[in-house]
Amino acid sequence: MMFFCILFNYTILRDTKDVLVVTARGSSAEIIPFLKTWVNLPMAIGFMLLYTKLANVLSKQALFYSVIVPFIAFFGAFGFVLYPLSNYIHPQAFADKLLSILGPRFLGPLAIMRIWSFCLFYVMAELWGSVVISVLFWGLANQITTVDEAKRSYPLFGLGANVALVFSGRTVKYFSNLRKTLGPGVDGWAISLKAMMSIVVGMGLVICLLYWWVNNYVPLPAHSKKKKEKPKMGTIESLKFLMSSRYIRDLATLVVAYGISINLVEVTWKSKLKAQFPSPNEYSSFMGDFSTATGIATFTMMLVSQFIFDKYGWGVAAKITPSVLLMTGVGFFSLILFGDPLAPVIGKLGLTPLLAAVYVGAMQNIFSKSAKYSLFDPCKEMAYIPLDEDTKVKGKAAIDVVCNPLGKSGGALIQQFMILTFGSLANSTPYLGGVLLVIVLAWLSAAKSLDTQFTALRREEELEKVMERAATINIPVVAENEDGNGSLVAPLNPEEGDYSTSSSQPSNTQNI
Repeated sequence: MMFFCILFNYTILRDTKDVLVVTARGSSAEIIPFLKTWVNLPMAIGFMLLYTKLANVLSKQALFYSVIVPFIAFFGAFGFVLYPLSNYIHPQAFADKLLSILGPRFLGPLAIMRIWSFCLFYVMAELWGSVVISVLFWGLANQITTVDEAKRSYPLFGLGANVALVFSGRTVKYFSNLRKTLGPGVDGWAISLKAMMSIVVGMGLVICLLYWWVNNYVPLPAHSKKKKEKPKMGTIESLKFLMSSRYIRDLATLVVAYGISINLVEVTWKSKLKAQFPSPNEYSSFMGDFSTATGIATFTMMLVSQFIFDKYGWGVAAKITPSVLLMTGVGFFSLILFGDPLAPVIGKLGLTPLLAAVYVGAMQNIFSKSAKYSLFDPCKEMAYIPLDEDTKVKGKAAIDVVCNPLGKSGGALIQQFMILTFGSLANSTPYLGGVLLVIVLAWLSAAKSLDTQFTALRREEELEKVMERAATINIPVVAENEDGNGSLVAPLNPEEGDYSTSSSQPSNTQNI
């Protein structure tokens, strides 16, 4: 239920943020790379610094409420205060004057100042995905779930939660159609935003209530009660500690690579989407259908994901998302590059090259996001479970809050460099495809490395459990070596503490 409410809100916020900044006067899809680099990333880093400080002084419950309540308050204030006053607080005339002086190359940076409240909404909606989903929800799930339970329950979490995409997509579609029925001179966006932000606030309060219930009535598993004592570390020490871990670096590579890869395709697709659907109503309506289709695809993938985890294991599941993203991305870029030569063939299908690019880009995003929700996210979260408590808490904050926007900003910086070098996104398309290939190969390499380390940690965790059980009932444990000989790893008499090894297996032993 918590995941359902969080994703319901996120889908509404994600679809709304795109419509606000892409279709606003004096703005376009080109604002997104600048917004993610120069606004989203600094705010994400600032939040991570604040979060690591608060994690040292607040309890888990107080930390959760301290983070989520400001989000709920902001979205309520935006719908009822900031948006209705947008015509008065946005410096449109000043931005127009600066644009006439500086030239069209500065359209993106000036648009951030021109529609600053919309950009603030965009960043807060992005942070809802990074903070509330990745840090708060999955942090709670990892706290109350073992690895064995996670293999069964994490796909089910997503299975139930991604029904939210279907319902929230229909909600966005409903309010898009509602605006069409309003008379001339009526600000339909103001009305629908008030309604949708009221829903977001209501769902946020439900999330808080459910979190309170879980903390009071759900017992913690044994691994969560054993907290490894570590000295309190400052922000710089925390980052040094995290970067010194190969395991955390590989996890960070996965997150950054996903952010760069999806961003390289998504911004190009949104520029095509605005060209096809310039009206906010049409754009928002299409995004509602897009979210519903994503929910259905993800629901289907969730049904398959449990079989993949059981049959092929963590490593194969972690490599599916980059493989899907690479294949669908190649198809999208190929259609853009060769759209004109294929126009006669596309025309026979009743489509224009632009509309075909919009649909293929939508399919690319749908398949990539469904693979992320059903496989990438559960794999990433399972990887945190065997870690000690300190690494888990601070590692999640550094990776999910910083690396997620860092990946998107990395993709945005690449696009900005390409635009300045080649003149436009369209001219940069072949090179973006090459960058996508390199990033996905690095992603697959990190997934392979992490699979080896994760398997080793799991074996170590299982060995500790067996040793604890053996010590309790005084049974020696023999772990089999590569040559087939046994090594005694649990004492015959736990009080004597005899951990000596032997190549001969005692008569009363339990094999691993």
